[in-house]
Amino acid sequence: MIIHFILFILDVASVELSIVYIPQLYDILCDVSMTYVETESVKAAETILKEAGFTVSRRCCSRPSCFDFAAKKKKTTIFVKVQPDIGNVSPNDSLDLKVISECVSATSLFISKKTRDKPLEDDTVYSRYNLLAVTLKTFENMVFRKTYPLIQAGPGGYYVEINGEAIKRRRQELGLSIGETAEMMGISRRTLYGYEREMAKASVSAAYNMICILGIPVAKPTNIFEKSKTQHKHLLTAARRIITKNRLLQKIFRKLARYDIMAAPVKKAPFDFVINVPEEKMKIIGGVENNKERELNKRIEEILSVSRVVQAHPILITDKQKPLNTEISCIHSKEFSKIKCPEDLVVNLKQA
Repeated sequence: MIIHFILFILDVASVELSIVYIPQLYDILCDVSMTYVETESVKAAETILKEAGFTVSRRCCSRPSCFDFAAKKKKTTIFVKVQPDIGNVSPNDSLDLKVISECVSATSLFISKKTRDKPLEDDTVYSRYNLLAVTLKTFENMVFRKTYPLIQAGPGGYYVEINGEAIKRRRQELGLSIGETAEMMGISRRTLYGYEREMAKASVSAAYNMICILGIPVAKPTNIFEKSKTQHKHLLTAARRIITKNRLLQKIFRKLARYDIMAAPVKKAPFDFVINVPEEKMKIIGGVENNKERELNKRIEEILSVSRVVQAHPILITDKQKPLNTEISCIHSKEFSKIKCPEDLVVNLKQA
């Protein structure tokens, strides 16, 4: 169905291998909460990234999470979620994942098999609430072979991103005007102008016509490892609309809302909030202790593991004494409540 011959191979610099060890018992405990298909897909994705030289965090399963694990290789950081059916992804989960990714300068990706009752095609990129989704095979091709898909699935069919600069350069080399080229392609001048300015996507058939007429590749591949061009202010506004039941966090985020920093609660993750203080070049992911929580130490291990991978400062807000794991910075809720500005937050963290 999909035209598979429009493929590019991009070279990505190799890096040293660095793998985080995940105890077998921990894997077994995580597998209990997942279906067999999900478990095998998560393990396969972890293996692919590790063998490609990524450092991979613990699998996050101490409580429901919008991502399964984080991975990093050089300047590339990615959050991966195995979601068998991307049609089941909720807007709130997507917002959580986008906020987390933005705060730690990462990308995020769904690995899926279908959307509703329709199987996902290989070598094709899908999206759900502006987050990308691919099949496991496509993911493997991108990580190992640096082969990135050109085809994008949209509401009306299949499309490709157009390399407008290449089209314009080739048209000028052939001595053709926009009008002449548009007529040869059977499209309007306005459509061709949109392609050259990269303001519009093209159907697969239109891209094929351009290839035949111009004699050059015209489609741009989708590299999932490139950070998305999310507008910071727009996402910051959306992040501040996330509702948290924790009164302490509500109070802190209201105080920090006047500053141009990313600070938002997170509903589905091992941690409860994420903060990015650009002036201090500091990223923070933190948890709030729940008095009724039985799996706190397990959750702390996940927070620490993700923090190491994304290079963020892990903290725990608590009313009690420090937990068994002494690696995490603990701040008493009374001290945390005194925070009024980003500088106070940084001072508290350094003193923890």
